[in-house]
Amino acid sequence: MQKTAETGPDDLIDVTHLLDDPYAGYAALREAGPVHRIAGPDGQPAWLVTRYEDVRRCLSDPRLSLDKRHAHGGYRGFSLPPALDANLLNMDPPDHTRVRRLVAKAFTPARVEKLRAPVRRLADSLLDAVEGAGRTDLMESYAGPLPIVVICDLLGVPERDRPDFRAWTDALIAPDPARPEEAKQAVGAMMRYYTRLIAAKRTAPGDDLLSDLIMVRDGGAEGGADRGADGGTGPAAAPDAAGDRLTEDELTSLAFLLLFAGYENTVHLIGNSVLALLDHPERLAALRANPAELSGAVEEFARYDGPVALAIRRFPVEDVEIGGVRVPAGETVLLSLASADRDPHRFPAADTLGTDRDAGGHLQFGHGIHYCLGAALGRMETETAIDALISRFPGLRLDIARADVRHRRTLRARGLISLPVAW
Repeated sequence: MQKTAETGPDDLIDVTHLLDDPYAGYAALREAGPVHRIAGPDGQPAWLVTRYEDVRRCLSDPRLSLDKRHAHGGYRGFSLPPALDANLLNMDPPDHTRVRRLVAKAFTPARVEKLRAPVRRLADSLLDAVEGAGRTDLMESYAGPLPIVVICDLLGVPERDRPDFRAWTDALIAPDPARPEEAKQAVGAMMRYYTRLIAAKRTAPGDDLLSDLIMVRDGGAEGGADRGADGGTGPAAAPDAAGDRLTEDELTSLAFLLLFAGYENTVHLIGNSVLALLDHPERLAALRANPAELSGAVEEFARYDGPVALAIRRFPVEDVEIGGVRVPAGETVLLSLASADRDPHRFPAADTLGTDRDAGGHLQFGHGIHYCLGAALGRMETETAIDALISRFPGLRLDIARADVRHRRTLRARGLISLPVAW
C-alpha cells in the first residue's frame, strides 16, 4: 500500500481548470495517477478518484459511508437543515434500505414506461409553442420545462408553484460567487415550501406519490391505487412492520431529493445530449433515420457528457486503499464519474461520441446500492425528448457560434446555461 504524505492547504491540487476544460483536465489527472489530494468544491481538502475501475469499486464499497457523521472535516457537500438532509444521499444501510424500499416501486421500468405517451404529448406541446418562431433557447423552453412538469406531476406539486424550482435548484447547484447569500435563501425557501406542501396534502391528499408517502409516514394503509395506463406511477410501498416507516425529516428530505434530482439531472442530460448531436451531425442524421437506436444512444450520451460530474461525497469508516493510495478514515472521497466514463481503458476512443457503441457499464447513474432511483425515468424522458425534437425539426442547428456555448461553472455537475437553436 502506498503511504500518503501529510498535506496542508498549500499542498492541495487546484482543480479549478476543470471548470473550463473538464475532460482534458481529467485525462491529465488519470494519466498522472488514480487518486489526487485536491481542494474540493468549497476549497476544503478531498481525495479525487479518476480511473474507471477504482471509481466503480468505490461506488459499491460499504467502507465508504455517505453518512456525514463519519466525516472528520474536509468537504461535506451541501449545507442543508436536518429536515432536508435526512435523505438517501446521506444514508447507509439499514436506513438507506428502508427508505429506498418505501419509494422504489414508483420508479420501476414497467411503471415508468406507462409515462412514455404522456411525456411525448408534453414534448410535442412544448415544441408546438416554439415551432413558428424558428428559433428558441432549448434549455429555457424545452429541456427545462419537460422534466419539471413530469416530476411535479408525479409528486403532486401544483402548477402555480413550479416556476420557483428552477431558480432554487440553480442557486444551490451553481451558486453565484458574487451572491453567496442566494444559496442560503434558496434552501430556506425550499424548506418552507416543502413544509407547507406536506401540511396541505395531509389535509387534502391527492392521487400522487407525495400523498402516498405521507400515508406511509403517518402509518396508514398502502397508498393510492395504481394509476395504470393514464400515466401514473402507482403507490409507494406500505409499511409492513412498525419500524418500516418514514420519520418526518425523512419524508421532507425525500420529497426534496425526488424533486431536486428528478428535475436537475434530466434537464442537463437532455441539453448535453442535444449539444452532442449538434456537434456530430453524422450521428444526428443516423438517429433521425433510425429512431429505434435512440435507447442505446441515450446510454452513450450519458457516458460521453453526463450531467453528474462527481458522485455524492463519501467518508471512509476506516483507512482504505484506493488505487494503491491510503486514504485515512473520515476524510472526503470524491468519485469522478465524468473522468471514469472517459477512461480509455474501459471505453476505447472514449473522447469520441459513438451512438452505436455499447456504452453499458457507464457510471453516470451510479453503481451498487446507491444506483440512481430515477434512472429509468431519466432515460425515458431523454429518449422521448430527443426523438420528438429531431423528428420535428430536420434543420435543427446551433443559433450561436460554437465557441459561445457556455456551461455552468461548477465541479459537481455538467450542464448548459443556455442552448440557442434554430431550424
